[in-house]
Amino acid sequence: MMAGGRVHSILEYFTADDGYKCGYCKGSSSSYSNGMWAHAMSVQDYEDLIDRGWRRSGMYVYKPTMNRTCCPQYTIRCHALDFKLSKSSKKVLKKMARFLSKGEVAKGTDVEPMDSHSEDAGIDHQAVPCNSEVNIDIEKPLKIVSLEELPESAEIQENPQPDAASEKGEPGQKHASSETNVSTGSLKCTPKPGRGADPNKPPCRKAKVIRREMKLTKLLQKQQQKEMADISQHQEPSSSNPHLHPLQHHATQANKPKSLEEFISESLTPDAAHKLEVKLVPVSSDDPDFIESFNQSAALYAKYQMAVHHDSPDECNESQYTRFLCDSPLQAENPADGPPSGYGSFHQQYLLDGKIIAVGVIDILPHCISSVYLYYDPDYAFLSLGVYSALREIAFTTQLQKTAPSIRYYYMGFYIHSCPKMKYKGQYHPSDLLCPETYAWVPIEKCRTKLDQSKYSRLNEDINAEDENSFRDLGRVLVLYKNAVMPYSIYQRRKKGRADDEAAVRQYASLVGQTCAERMLLYRS
Repeated sequence: MMAGGRVHSILEYFTADDGYKCGYCKGSSSSYSNGMWAHAMSVQDYEDLIDRGWRRSGMYVYKPTMNRTCCPQYTIRCHALDFKLSKSSKKVLKKMARFLSKGEVAKGTDVEPMDSHSEDAGIDHQAVPCNSEVNIDIEKPLKIVSLEELPESAEIQENPQPDAASEKGEPGQKHASSETNVSTGSLKCTPKPGRGADPNKPPCRKAKVIRREMKLTKLLQKQQQKEMADISQHQEPSSSNPHLHPLQHHATQANKPKSLEEFISESLTPDAAHKLEVKLVPVSSDDPDFIESFNQSAALYAKYQMAVHHDSPDECNESQYTRFLCDSPLQAENPADGPPSGYGSFHQQYLLDGKIIAVGVIDILPHCISSVYLYYDPDYAFLSLGVYSALREIAFTTQLQKTAPSIRYYYMGFYIHSCPKMKYKGQYHPSDLLCPETYAWVPIEKCRTKLDQSKYSRLNEDINAEDENSFRDLGRVLVLYKNAVMPYSIYQRRKKGRADDEAAVRQYASLVGQTCAERMLLYRS
């Protein structure tokens, strides 16, 4: 809701704390979380909530009760700009490239985990409110209670606190050094202990090493001949770096690992057997592309849910699809700000030869891309579309960063160490987990030992660290009462707030943090 040039997030907080069936371990009434219904929410408020362990499912925003739930869900983010491809990721990219270029389908292809890249598999959607019973007209102008009635410290903050996501995590382990010495262009072949009858003899060399050396020698000779020709014509030797030996320059280029973007671009050639297009579609009833593709996308969702998650037709009809993956409360204060696409909720449609075979639901936020869900055609499961789409979303994050420098992270939803089918997210490197007590980001390498010992763990190693944005002043919590915005202290005087109401507001403020509590509007009747 826009008021005075800014978006006001309007929320209803639910105090119900009953356990419900877990979608991960399938335990009955063993999963616990707190939830809110978002009538409207700014992208900055939602990002700040994510950095405190919240996630959205449609208009519903929830936070697992980490020290109580059966499968603790830790928020995980990947440093997209420093992302390093693993062998398994390269395998998926090469498999897609072979399929697109030659139509080749790998035999005996391993199918990815069932819930790969599906973030809300653990939510019991029957327990999520279908809609709010309160009818709030978010288009109606809000009345701001006169500042004369407010304490000076209760003024609305116009500038949010710096995002914790701007802190950079520690680098991960370095890769083993190559056998090629790039600085000298020489090739080292270290003999293994106990090999060779005469230690004074040169170590045996493999044929591939000899071939590589001969190839580099020939390249050096060609480069020297070219330089001599340049000199004879009174030209500078051709090299991007005049201080770099030609052999060093070639070896540097030859041994440079192929980037994620290079892997993707190589598979999208004009003469390929298949054409794959990734189309970004805003989730909006006003967008023609969204309207045109709605029926096809909804049918694909139903096919996926019934085949992979064994839903009944009633559980994945168009109404459920809209509620789960199309309805979104996210709004940007200035849609022109940030990347060309703007901020908010989007569908990334993967079209193979013009047909939608997968849809990645994402939120573009001020500092990150947040993955919401992925559904795909089960007939193409052999392409490992869950892994492939995650890699494409990481590449998309780095692409957006070029026009919106603040976007640096890829949020993958929840990491569940105790659930094998959800541990795969830890393979995207480098990544951090969110400490459930201090809300500080911790490199995942430092978390695994603790999580091996206990499902729930305080991940922050600093025993003196505290939540810097912890709830402090109940009176400064902003509420929406009779279409008027006021601090909770004034609401109490007007309403003569009851004890049970105060307990609910106190719990809400402790979960969202003081910054959001002073900026978002908590609906009160």
